[in-house]
Amino acid sequence: MSTATYTVTGMTCGHCVSSVKEEVSEIAGVTAVDVDLASGRLTVTGEGAIDDDKVRAAVEEAGYEVTA
Repeated sequence: MSTATYTVTGMTCGHCVSSVKEEVSEIAGVTAVDVDLASGRLTVTGEGAIDDDKVRAAVEEAGYEVTA
């Protein structure tokens, strides 16, 4: 198991959080997704290494941006 943490910008409500969770949860190997609206923190847990590019793409698909 591995865990990676990202900062997502642009989220303003619970629907935003749900959108990000839904998209990131669809990544193969992801077992858990936690999003904190107040801080913008996205924590992704997976069976193996977390693919940063896939997480970024999923967040962008939801309409938001991962900041460095």
